[in-house]
Amino acid sequence: MPDPTSTAAGAVTVATAAVSTSVLTAFGVPLGLRVDLLIAGFSGALVAIILLNTVPGAGDTWRQLVRTTGRRMAVAFASSLTAGYLTPLAAVSAQVPESVLLGAAFAVGGGAQKVLMFAIRRLSGQQVTAVTGGGAP
Repeated sequence: MPDPTSTAAGAVTVATAAVSTSVLTAFGVPLGLRVDLLIAGFSGALVAIILLNTVPGAGDTWRQLVRTTGRRMAVAFASSLTAGYLTPLAAVSAQVPESVLLGAAFAVGGGAQKVLMFAIRRLSGQQVTAVTGGGAP
């Protein structure tokens, strides 16, 4: 890479590198998912599972432990996908700055079920009410 000739060119180079993020592709098809948002959403899901007990255990037998582990893995996967797709949408609609995007993805991953229900109600035109209740079924 050539050295920038001025301070302004250097600032543009640094800003461009900071804004560019990798987009996930599967089988040559771009999915529109940013890897940094997926990781932040996955981290939020793990925190919710561990600290908030959103997927409680059912018992102590091997069968129940395997079933609970599978449910927890599915919740973490779905929460990270929800954060990956809904965070940019919410950021555009609420005009959130780029610096807050990863924190928002973490929060969306932690409360993915409630955030998804809110987004579905809002986009379908139903009246949006406060969402209360327990964790994932």
